[in-house]
Amino acid sequence: MSVRVTDWVAPDKEPYYLPAGDEISIFQQCHSRGLSVMLKGPTGCGKTRFVEHMAWRLKRPLVTISCHDDLTASDLIGRFLIRHDGTAWQDGPLTRAVREGALCYLDEVVEARQDTMVVLHSLTDHRRFLPIDKTGETITAAPGFQLIVSYNPGYQRMLKDLKPSTRQRFVALDFDFPPAPQEAAILEAEAAADHATAVALVTLGRRLRGLRDRGLAEVPSTRLLIAAAGLVASGISPRQACYSAIVSPLSDDVSLVGAMRDLVDATFV
Repeated sequence: MSVRVTDWVAPDKEPYYLPAGDEISIFQQCHSRGLSVMLKGPTGCGKTRFVEHMAWRLKRPLVTISCHDDLTASDLIGRFLIRHDGTAWQDGPLTRAVREGALCYLDEVVEARQDTMVVLHSLTDHRRFLPIDKTGETITAAPGFQLIVSYNPGYQRMLKDLKPSTRQRFVALDFDFPPAPQEAAILEAEAAADHATAVALVTLGRRLRGLRDRGLAEVPSTRLLIAAAGLVASGISPRQACYSAIVSPLSDDVSLVGAMRDLVDATFV
């Protein structure tokens, strides 16, 4: 199967998530009404953590599917496998989620082929069923099933986008990097960073995000700032932590790397 799937069971401890608005209550209402949800926002801004947090709140299992160009309908629905005693049907991750009443999260959904997206349509309206042509079965979604997709509009709109007919099947929640005080609080909670380091890293992150106009394809995410904060908390110098966890992953362009390193040096004198 050419798809990366993660099965996640809500832990006893609440996954840390700091809300930015009404996204929790809106998601809960969508879940109770059987509405599918689209999460829109830049890479590393907390979309996946939000889904994990909501799975914990709703006490539902979570199936995460990482989408890519080669993702086929069979990867999602399932296929017949050849065994020593004949052939046997194996459910794909989407089918398992539909049967079990799990949350099914398709990460970076626009990376999937358009013909693959069509199989989702019957699950995103009042029908809430999944037809399996190869077996002749039609599965009605179990209570608790919810379809969630995410993508990065800023990056993917340059390459491809969802069809309007598909977009209108979802309730959309817009995500972005948190306000500075909130982002610093996330770094303190997630990486055990001290307050001064967290504030400095958030300040650096905002300065680096200003380089988008100079050709930086992806700006530093909250996820990268957490990684740098974790290195600092473990004893790595702030400058080296930023070089390794923020600057180097973002670009190989000499001029951009130089500009980013200058900002790091100016932040951590």
